[in-house]
Amino acid sequence: MIDRKEVEASLGLDHFCVRGEGIGGILKTRVDDFRVKEQARTPSLDPKGRFTVIRVTLRDWETNRFIGRLASACKISRNRIFSSGLKDKRAVTTQLMVVDAKSKVIEEIEIPDTEIEILGRTHQKVGMGNHDGNRFTITVRGCMDENGNPLESKEAMSRVLSIRESMSDLLGIDAFPNWIGPQRFGSTRPVTPEVGRGVVESDFENAVSTYLGMKGMENRADVEEFRKLWRETKDASACLKIIPKHLGFERSMLERLEKYPDDYLGAFKSLPQSLQILMVHSLQSLAFNHTMRARLIGGMEITRPSIGDIVAPISENGRLDTGKSTIVGKWNLDRCVKNALKRRIAVTGPLPGTDATFAGGDAGKFEEQGIKSANLEAVDWHIPEIPRLSTSGTRRSLAVPFYDFSVEEAPPAPADLSVRWEEGPREGDRWHPEGASLRFRFLLPPGSYATVMMREFMRSPLDHY
Repeated sequence: MIDRKEVEASLGLDHFCVRGEGIGGILKTRVDDFRVKEQARTPSLDPKGRFTVIRVTLRDWETNRFIGRLASACKISRNRIFSSGLKDKRAVTTQLMVVDAKSKVIEEIEIPDTEIEILGRTHQKVGMGNHDGNRFTITVRGCMDENGNPLESKEAMSRVLSIRESMSDLLGIDAFPNWIGPQRFGSTRPVTPEVGRGVVESDFENAVSTYLGMKGMENRADVEEFRKLWRETKDASACLKIIPKHLGFERSMLERLEKYPDDYLGAFKSLPQSLQILMVHSLQSLAFNHTMRARLIGGMEITRPSIGDIVAPISENGRLDTGKSTIVGKWNLDRCVKNALKRRIAVTGPLPGTDATFAGGDAGKFEEQGIKSANLEAVDWHIPEIPRLSTSGTRRSLAVPFYDFSVEEAPPAPADLSVRWEEGPREGDRWHPEGASLRFRFLLPPGSYATVMMREFMRSPLDHY
């Protein structure tokens, strides 16, 4: 079994913005407890357009898997379906998609636990990040103090408001550290950065074996049996006989290896392209998180720029324009500080790549420390076997603002809760079945993680999100 503390440390997620006891608790005990509504402008509609614009509401669907199911129903490649973001799986999510298929075809499609609304035709695609933000309604259940006692709603609310005030005092605005959250890595099986490490090292056998066989923190018995068989035998045919039905990506890898033994590159390429890219991006994310951690521990601000920092302008919809980044020096420090406090620019951290630019001064030292802590000093980010996965690198805002924040007591948990809730807390958990339930509402810019913000308030282990 993977040690939780070791996982948090390896991902750079073992630190918090401010001191506080947190409320503990657990998320997603019900699918309806986590709701995400994408804030996006509908592409310009034209009856003569090639593409169909749809608004989809998914209940307990991971975005990539839904796209695969929709593509199969439309009898098209999944690469002909475009969305601007990947949403949480165990949630109710609403977002726009653009499909390269006729409206009449889509009208006939019925997929369980989904609603598909056709908005019209368009000439425009959408790309990752092409939305204005996400509005969240999230319920935390089982609030518990650090000593294992259930928290009443009044005390839990008090702790939330205290942490919010402390973060606002430290950062100067309603904001939180823009950590890259556990979903990017896999909260119960942080596999993606390790697969990505194999990819950037051109070791595709290791990348595929890691994806198929890496242990998780709470695997189902049938899943662990399958992964253990792969680790011990590397026998694709034998693994295909016992692989659980829901592990579709793993099945595709094994079918490739059964047909072409030792073609680990081909097996990796059987993954959806978006998932292949995610593996590399998650490895970049380690550098960012470890840089953030080093900077916070070192007492260096993440919203107020210092000499040597790299800052970038923020557009009206909250997107960071890294193409207009600039280094802070003595000559522009005062102006940069003023613009940062007005949310016109943001202090950034590194997502390294072949042409990455790094900060100077104290900020540069923390970035160097973060990359070293993530064991990425020797990586050159060039992937000759799959050139499209090579990354030039970019920057990411160190802090992200939140808007329209509210918190209130939520009704008691109804009957249709998760198996985990029904089984009760495990050793090391931080939630209590008699603890209060709180409902949070807030709006975040695109590219930021609601679970990361919730982590600052909850202080629960990563697999509670």
